[in-house]
Amino acid sequence: MLFARALIAFLLLPGVVAFLLPALFVWPIATRGFDLTGLAPFGAGVIVLLWCVRDFYAAGKGTLAPWDPPQRLVRVGLYRFSRNPMYVGVLLILVGWTIACRTRSLLIYTIAVAILFHLRVLWFEEPWLARTFPEDWVEYKSRVPRWIVGRRR
Repeated sequence: MLFARALIAFLLLPGVVAFLLPALFVWPIATRGFDLTGLAPFGAGVIVLLWCVRDFYAAGKGTLAPWDPPQRLVRVGLYRFSRNPMYVGVLLILVGWTIACRTRSLLIYTIAVAILFHLRVLWFEEPWLARTFPEDWVEYKSRVPRWIVGRRR
């Protein structure tokens, strides 16, 4: 049952943001071809995203969906290096789309998604984590940067 919930959450959330919406942006121009250099960030993002979804399922005993969150604070895998690697993975996918298709609309979409992710983390996710996992969160937050750069203590 948890696997089905995790799959549905994946299809509804990053599936729409990272795959469906960008595909709709480029559908009219798909006949012009793609710049294959976009495959590197796209592929890296897919790997990061799938790894994080797996860690939410295996280590967190939950899904990436806000309506079915992990039961434990996920601190394994890529979460040892970034508090938000799943968002980084989605952004890598979007950068890959943007490079491959070279469209201004995808660039604007990618920037907007990055800003929205950051605001979501600041205003909703981090306060929820602080309330839900108070002791674990304080230690984890002090040790792991929010994104992929930052001071590690």
